[in-house]
Amino acid sequence: MWSDETKIELFGLNSTRRVWRKKKDEYNPKNTIPTVKHGGGNIILWGCFSAKGTGRLHHIEGRMDGAMYREILANNLLPSVRALKMGRRWVFQHDNDPKHTARATKEWLRKKHLKVLEWPSQSPDLNPIGHLWSELKVCIAQRQP
Repeated sequence: MWSDETKIELFGLNSTRRVWRKKKDEYNPKNTIPTVKHGGGNIILWGCFSAKGTGRLHHIEGRMDGAMYREILANNLLPSVRALKMGRRWVFQHDNDPKHTARATKEWLRKKHLKVLEWPSQSPDLNPIGHLWSELKVCIAQRQP
């Protein structure tokens, strides 16, 4: 089961947008880009998937710490494994984020009898969930005004 977190910009990359307009239409809403002051312009998600299908998607609110990460695993990873009928012979992948490799997280994984794939440092390009995140971001960007 592959897993990772991603940050999604809700209003796109405003610095790369261009609008063709007449001078008198500069404040027309169709020619402006909405912004959000003091945050709120993005969301952080945790997700997982396997060869049997996609698992749950979790919206991370606030700053994630080790305790929150373990709660996400308990409430999303394990139910995803059951829903996908993966049985007992599966391996869990997560990267080397300090929350993932913390002693308490390793102990939680051990108590749940989860086999964890050894993962090289600084290797996000090896995780296939990155392709899922890219697809999701493209779909969201296409919905932008």
